[in-house]
Amino acid sequence: MSSKILIEVCCGSVDDAVMAESGGAGRVELNSSLFFGGLTPSLGSIIEAKRRLGIPVMVMIRPRGGGFCYTQAEMAVMLKDVELAIEHGADGIVFGVLTQAGSVDVKRCRQIIGLAKGKEAVFHRAFDVTPDPLETLDQLIELGFKRVLTSGQQRTVPEGAELIRKLIAHAAGRIEILPGGGIRPHNVRAVIEQTGTKQVHLSAFEQKIDRSVHNRPHITFGGALRPPEDQYDVIDPSVIQSVSELLGDQP
Repeated sequence: MSSKILIEVCCGSVDDAVMAESGGAGRVELNSSLFFGGLTPSLGSIIEAKRRLGIPVMVMIRPRGGGFCYTQAEMAVMLKDVELAIEHGADGIVFGVLTQAGSVDVKRCRQIIGLAKGKEAVFHRAFDVTPDPLETLDQLIELGFKRVLTSGQQRTVPEGAELIRKLIAHAAGRIEILPGGGIRPHNVRAVIEQTGTKQVHLSAFEQKIDRSVHNRPHITFGGALRPPEDQYDVIDPSVIQSVSELLGDQP
């Protein structure tokens, strides 16, 4: 492998993004609500991330969890979020819009890309539920996407490695294929060897304690799952650093 592998880190906050950069990330994907797979971050998060980081910040544009076929109101929100993200320095946007049949909504994707003003457009893992991956990839190339994030239409990248290799070959440099999903220090080198990728997308969290809620531990603020109110996750830079070191000595 002649070039260094780029590490993109999935972040749920500005603190995550700062920690990711300190660990050796070459790019971050900024989200909120990672429990739901990542939703649009606040405008304040975008502004602060751009102020504090020296690496590219890709901004997730996703108004809700639970599928990728959006109402007119949700689409209007996405368009406004794209405008604001680009206006405040986002280096690119990450999104995916599908039809009810699970295929790419070409019209809506083209509309969103038009607002990106030449910044990178990335199609996220909505790709992994489309019916025909090679046909979908051709559509994304025609639309002008820079990159597609995928686990190879499987639960994790190691399981989808064969398709990812096929996608990279089919793309032939016309679009970047970014493997993401289930990549960890113990399998990252195997993923690179199996797919031939030049970049990886991963997350690496450690749990933190917020003691401000300890006076009333019986009170919860979430839904039926009721996660602990005194715990939250942040990026563990040591994990990113270990991946960076593993990849830094690639032949």
